[in-house]
Amino acid sequence: MSLRSLIIVALLGGAAILPVTAGNKSGAVRYVRCQVGQKVIYGIVEGKVVREISGDLFGDWRTTNVTHDLEDARILVPSTPSKVFALAGNYRDHLGDKEPAKIPQPFIKLPSCLQRHEGNVELPGHTTDVHYEAEVVVVIGKRAKNVSEGDALKYVLGITCGNDISARKWQKADVQWWRAKASDTFGPCGPFVLSMDDYKGLNMTLRVNGEVRQKTNTSNMIHDIAQTVSFISKHCTLEPGDLIFTGTPGKTKPLKAGDVVEVEIDKVGILRNKVVKVES
Repeated sequence: MSLRSLIIVALLGGAAILPVTAGNKSGAVRYVRCQVGQKVIYGIVEGKVVREISGDLFGDWRTTNVTHDLEDARILVPSTPSKVFALAGNYRDHLGDKEPAKIPQPFIKLPSCLQRHEGNVELPGHTTDVHYEAEVVVVIGKRAKNVSEGDALKYVLGITCGNDISARKWQKADVQWWRAKASDTFGPCGPFVLSMDDYKGLNMTLRVNGEVRQKTNTSNMIHDIAQTVSFISKHCTLEPGDLIFTGTPGKTKPLKAGDVVEVEIDKVGILRNKVVKVES
């Protein structure tokens, strides 16, 4: 479509479809899932605006000429996954004296634990010692079953920031980690999904009230994204939108009501959540 045609359509109030698709994008792209008014959309982040897409981000889509100011949009969890995995012990500085596992060690978080950017992390009233865990989160882009490590990144839409909130008291006492890792609001992630060819060499930092508490680089993972996606896909079919938290670095500390936690990954953005106490 010519520039003149786009201008005419815009003046007429239409939503022109631009000739750009997922298949021909180049370089790094940031996607966002957000709510504008009563409408939930996917779009491409362009500076301080989001450009709507038409179609299915996890299938066929095209960009449109419809844009919204990001500050007017309510940023949502990046996808609506059928499954959420997380890795245990995927950074050596988190393991201490323990030997790294020879294969990825995924466990299950629940989709219901996910929390959006700027949503509150709730500390349950009936436990203590709840910690932050900064993590890279993989967003699956298409159905993956028995994929090789060499092909695994073809099935990844991108990565986002995550915080694997962990109730240490329950984690140590319970046989399973379901409530320690998957209670409501224990899976903040967002704000944007970074899509690029390679995710190595990106810095990740966690801050609590502005103080740096964790800092690492994605190249420090014991099992990288390709290995992890390939391994999980050989046992469980990954569907578009599924999420994989890829482990946390270093040491962690308890959170308290009033804390503001930020997870920042190069080129992705900053995930920000306030911590509140709830009675339960």
